[in-house]
Amino acid sequence: MDAALRTWADLVHAPEPAIDLAAGALAMARIEYPDLIAEHHVKQLDELAARSGAAGVDDPLRALHRLREFLFDEESFQGNAEDYYDPANSCLNQVIERKRGIPITLSVLLMEVARRVGLSVQGIGLPGHFVVSASVGDDRVLLDPFDGGAILTQETAADLVARALGRRVALTAEHFAPSTKRQILARMLLNLKAAYVRREEWAKGLLAVEHLLVLDPGTSAYIRDRGSLLVKLGQLLRGAADWERYLAAHPQATDGEKIKRELRRVRQRLATLN
Repeated sequence: MDAALRTWADLVHAPEPAIDLAAGALAMARIEYPDLIAEHHVKQLDELAARSGAAGVDDPLRALHRLREFLFDEESFQGNAEDYYDPANSCLNQVIERKRGIPITLSVLLMEVARRVGLSVQGIGLPGHFVVSASVGDDRVLLDPFDGGAILTQETAADLVARALGRRVALTAEHFAPSTKRQILARMLLNLKAAYVRREEWAKGLLAVEHLLVLDPGTSAYIRDRGSLLVKLGQLLRGAADWERYLAAHPQATDGEKIKRELRRVRQRLATLN
């Protein structure tokens, strides 16, 4: 395991309450920006919190609205709908610098600044879209950081999911349960991996999957994906071995026949090299 993955492992293998979400997000951003200095961007988060004025507001609801106004109106953080699949949108350092991001990275930004001003804001991993839930007394306020911190009801959240997925989903209380920090980091990595695959940047995609496997070694889908990326990179033996492990673990997998066909092609290519 190289130094970057060891640092990542140390961060994500801490007990859940002790995981530093910002530090984890910045550590995974080193896949795209290997020279990133995390402390610089942590300081930027501290400065945003200090300048927001929300820390001095006694009423939690007023403090939340002050923070929304500061981040999305005054600082102009917004969703990058024009270039949604840019890998930079999945990297917290660039979201801070460019003030553009996708739902989950803007949510992490809001969560981390909110934590610094004494507000409790948690991530909510809806299907196809990520939002946050702020605790205000005994109430919870749903916000969409991708849409300027717009307030959501469960009904408008369902509409949002329908637009993201292209179909209606019956949302239950489980859908609105707070995500753990590990779940948030995994979802961020999956987004980053998808951006790399879309651009055919196989080596960086492989790094993203290796980070996912450190986070959750038991997820067979990550082993399958690593196999696919290794094959793309010409590492046929290692890729085939990962596919074989995946098929052995999931003999009835819905994509099993497709993987078997690809595996036969790889074995044929290997045979011609012997």
